[in-house]
Amino acid sequence: MIRGIAHPLNRKLLRDLWHLKGQVLAIAVVIATGVGVLVMALGVTNSLEATADAYYERNRFADVFAHVKRAPKALARKIAALPGVQSVEPRIVQYATLDIDGFGEPATALLSSLPDASQPVLNRLTLKKGRLVDHSKPDQVIVNTRFAEAYGFDIGDTVRALINTQKRTLRIVGIALSPEHTYAIGPGQLMPDDKRYAIFWMGERALAGAFDLDGAFNDVTLTLLAGTDPEDVIQRLDRMLARYGGSGAYARKDQISNWFLMSEIHQLSVMARLLPAIFLAVAAFLTNMVINRLIATERGVIGLLKAFGYSDLEVGWHYMKLVMAIAGIGIALGAALGAALGHMTTGIYAEMYAFPFLIFRPAPESFAIAGGLSLAAAVLGTLSAVRRAVRLAPSEAMRAPAPPVFARSLLASSRIAASLDQPTRMIFRQIFRWPLRSSLTVLGIGMSVAVLVMALQWMDSIARMVDTYFIAAQRQDVSISLTEVRDGSVLRAFEGLPGVMAVEGERGIDVRLRFQARSKRLRLNGVPAHQGLNRVYDEAGGAIDMPPGGLVISSKLAEILNARVGDRITLEVLEGRRPTVTVPVVQIFETYIGYPAYMRLAAVNRLMREGDTITTVHLRVDPRDQAALFKRLKDTPYVSFVNLREAAITLFNDTMARTLYVFVGIFAGFAAALAVGVVYNSARIALSERGRELATLRVIGFTRFEISYILLGQSLALTLAALPVGCLLGTWLALGMAASFDTELYRVPAVIEPSSYGIAMLVTLAAAAVSALMVRRRLDRLDLIAVLKTRE
Repeated sequence: MIRGIAHPLNRKLLRDLWHLKGQVLAIAVVIATGVGVLVMALGVTNSLEATADAYYERNRFADVFAHVKRAPKALARKIAALPGVQSVEPRIVQYATLDIDGFGEPATALLSSLPDASQPVLNRLTLKKGRLVDHSKPDQVIVNTRFAEAYGFDIGDTVRALINTQKRTLRIVGIALSPEHTYAIGPGQLMPDDKRYAIFWMGERALAGAFDLDGAFNDVTLTLLAGTDPEDVIQRLDRMLARYGGSGAYARKDQISNWFLMSEIHQLSVMARLLPAIFLAVAAFLTNMVINRLIATERGVIGLLKAFGYSDLEVGWHYMKLVMAIAGIGIALGAALGAALGHMTTGIYAEMYAFPFLIFRPAPESFAIAGGLSLAAAVLGTLSAVRRAVRLAPSEAMRAPAPPVFARSLLASSRIAASLDQPTRMIFRQIFRWPLRSSLTVLGIGMSVAVLVMALQWMDSIARMVDTYFIAAQRQDVSISLTEVRDGSVLRAFEGLPGVMAVEGERGIDVRLRFQARSKRLRLNGVPAHQGLNRVYDEAGGAIDMPPGGLVISSKLAEILNARVGDRITLEVLEGRRPTVTVPVVQIFETYIGYPAYMRLAAVNRLMREGDTITTVHLRVDPRDQAALFKRLKDTPYVSFVNLREAAITLFNDTMARTLYVFVGIFAGFAAALAVGVVYNSARIALSERGRELATLRVIGFTRFEISYILLGQSLALTLAALPVGCLLGTWLALGMAASFDTELYRVPAVIEPSSYGIAMLVTLAAAAVSALMVRRRLDRLDLIAVLKTRE
């Protein structure tokens, strides 16, 4: 079976590949796109998983996290004695407001303590530059790498900070990374903002003195023994920390930085399952068309091969080798393409996530899986054609095949057909003579439209999310988180700040909601009955006024709890007096971000047995006075975190421009390759089948334009028929992709603007036109005498 290159069948194989080089290349490009996507997705997924696992293990990333008001350090020993706990590290975590030269807006730093003269036991730092802090010098800090890069800070530079009412000048002695802040986002942010949010590590004694926490801690992290269920430890830990103001422990899977990373890996896995299947299915169809046509034209050759003693197995293996050679070319191209795309994608993720290293090193199994699936698709797609070649008896193969039997159709007798000119009737006659082939061609071209619609849908969906979350729901310019619960009278102080035109307060409390066997820890927001600035907004119904009592929850939270309107939910408060009450669900609304829950502000204050209190302030500001306002906020001691709506929108759009547009461009190229592959092969096969007919028409007086119209008009008609099919398939794919990205953090709405359908169809038409031009060149060079001499 395996013979040298000089063997007659192998020489014939090489001649066939060269003769079919255009079609072989078109099929190989389609296979390459499928292989490329699969190699890229699997390779980047493996790289992210391997990097995260190695980084987490090397730097001892914690398994459980918990925050308290104030707890004695001696409590750490009791926590360490809990079943399943391996290591415990108490620490101090607080916020500080930064005043950075040349940057008018207030920035925020998360301050995290370092034990005396050593690395943390858990969540260890990777120092990129400098050293650890000297605990005898309380103003020394280590800053996170992204923040330092954003401002060009280096060792020895200083930053002014307002730390618990005290203005201090901090000196940078180190620049570092931490597994806890791979994706560093502050409260209320959707993505990292390296200019406005920083991570600072300071000596424990310095932070304890600044926040009056000597001999105490307000945050604790744990690692667990292998096989320990985190939820069991969390329940015990919550009971232990309750008396110290614990707000509820959570596992690593809910830690925000890790959650974003794991979600990204999940999205890549979805891509690896869905998209390659589309390209490989189309490649199988194209290979089947080419091999079917080749076997049909080589019936006599097959008969001669069998007459000269070649067995059925040898003949079948010869054509199967042709299929494998086509697939092999596509796999080789796809492996190179996947490696290139993987390197590029890894570079994008290296900008998004702060790893010490992130290198695209696809495992050999990535290439093996991609190659094996591609080869299997090509072989299975042509198995029936090869089987027909094997079954041909020599005597039958030497005879010309019986011509197909056609009958006059109803369409041919209709008035529509009578109104068409002769060339156009010839086009439609050819299409309807081969309904299965025409249908599969339409489906193949339609898939290119569908892939592009699915890619463009992301831009439409993101635009809808931005419009709903930032524009429709948010009317404020500035949102301010306070350092602690404050009396509602503080709103009057904010009203007096420069440029403030409107003020609105909220009260947030940490709670655990329980319904039947399900529960969820979250931040419950108490908002005014009618919100003028930060509105509770239902995607379907608009702004929502808060009812006097009961919960208004998002549809995602209702899904998590399996709750409906009218159900009574147990609300366990995790701070203050920690009351537990049962409240009804009075309304469910649709939102794309998170899984929020709301009550009327007065109801939350009654629940907490407090007067009029707030934890967050929203401001509408005159743009002309923003600079003066920011200057005052930098000096306001009870300000913990400042979010600016316009800055968030700009950051969101800039991030999307760097990432989403790149991926849309890649998939536009893939869709074009798909369209070129299908249209080119369809037209080339039609030219091969109808070469004698077209040459005859040319001889009897048809112009070159007319025979081009007859041949390429068929491709145009199939392409036009494929456009609505592709739009429908694209809508179905977009719905499927949107459903697969339905997570607790965000949902991607399946929004497709008319312009996206238009762009997808125009790109496909352009790709089809390029294919038609390539076939037209061959048609123009058609040798009439040689074609008319052929037996067919």
